[in-house]
Amino acid sequence: MGAGGPDEEDNNRWPPWLKPLLREHFFVQCKLHLDSHKTECNMFCLDCTNGALCSLCLVHHKDHRYIQIRRSSYHDVIRVSEIQKYLDISGIQTYVINSAKVVFINERPQPRPGKGVINTCEVCERSLVDSFRFCSLGCKFVGTSKNFQKKRRQMRMESGSEDSLSCSSSSSHGENNKVQSFSPSTPPPTSTPVNYRSAKRRKGIPHRAPMAGLIIEY
Repeated sequence: MGAGGPDEEDNNRWPPWLKPLLREHFFVQCKLHLDSHKTECNMFCLDCTNGALCSLCLVHHKDHRYIQIRRSSYHDVIRVSEIQKYLDISGIQTYVINSAKVVFINERPQPRPGKGVINTCEVCERSLVDSFRFCSLGCKFVGTSKNFQKKRRQMRMESGSEDSLSCSSSSSHGENNKVQSFSPSTPPPTSTPVNYRSAKRRKGIPHRAPMAGLIIEY
């Protein structure tokens, strides 16, 4: 189940058949009925928990509880109408496939959530709709364990401390800038007093005599 998975105390909260169900591989050829047709192992006995069964194997499990596993896009699903009789599936995302509401058994890897996604699985971060918390039975099994919750709280605390340090650093940097802004700036250079006596007077525009442009004819 990975790091942060359920411990023995958490296992007691779940039916003993759930962990074997999550680990089982379905839709393989039945080893007991190799000569028969359509003997894919898509059944699971909740009382025996001795592996995947084909339809012919059910002869030996008449009085037992069993469920049928189905496939959707190469992933195993169970109909809600079957699994909710034996397990609390609240908080798990449901889907409608072939006109039947189903839940996925295990998580489905997703590279990254789509744009605008605001709700994701608490365990694998797969995109979810509405207010669901988990994408599958396996994610709820892990996500509700004490170890996982403890690890998640620790990560939040570490993230919060990093944010506070970042804010503190930014605040300190701002204070330094604030102090520097109050320090006196370099005064502007003083202008040298003008000595009006020593200043040379600018020559005026020369004016010609009034009669200078008159041509006298003899």
